[in-house]
Amino acid sequence: MRRLLAFATALLFSTAVIAGSTIRFGSRLISVGDSEGMVLRIAGKPSSREPIENRFGALRGYRLEYDFDNKTVFITVIHGRVSDIQEIYR
Repeated sequence: MRRLLAFATALLFSTAVIAGSTIRFGSRLISVGDSEGMVLRIAGKPSSREPIENRFGALRGYRLEYDFDNKTVFITVIHGRVSDIQEIYR
């Protein structure tokens, strides 16, 4: 019974993370796992594009920044796929 409860709790929290990893641009959605090309088609050109490097200096991806009136959206793209989405409200 405890294993079932632990599994159900883990499933509940993992679903919450997935639901929080999506952002709306107009009527379209961008989710973790989408390609960088899809992000650029949906969201357009970012305000800023910062490279992300590993500890040896090799390029891993980019952090795309989109500025809006009341918030800034950061989309992290690693190896061509969205790995993180953050919204910061002002």
